[in-house]
Amino acid sequence: MTTRRITIDVPEKVLLAEKTDERAFAKELRMLAAVKLYELGRLSSGRAAELAGMARVEFILSLRRYRVFPSDAELDDLERQHG
Repeated sequence: MTTRRITIDVPEKVLLAEKTDERAFAKELRMLAAVKLYELGRLSSGRAAELAGMARVEFILSLRRYRVFPSDAELDDLERQHG
């Protein structure tokens, strides 16, 4: 998989407020972006999982934590694949 690096500037005060370091904050930003883009229908669960850096099953199971829920069709598809 070919990737591109995107750099964003984060004020140090944000990291201090979040009580985290750059690596953990970057990982969380990737997950938050993936969840939101999935929720908006701009990314499929597979592509969103790639952005988040995890397997599709793990991504779908993580959605509940963000109060985002996959469609019944998506859950059925997942069950067929891993059932």
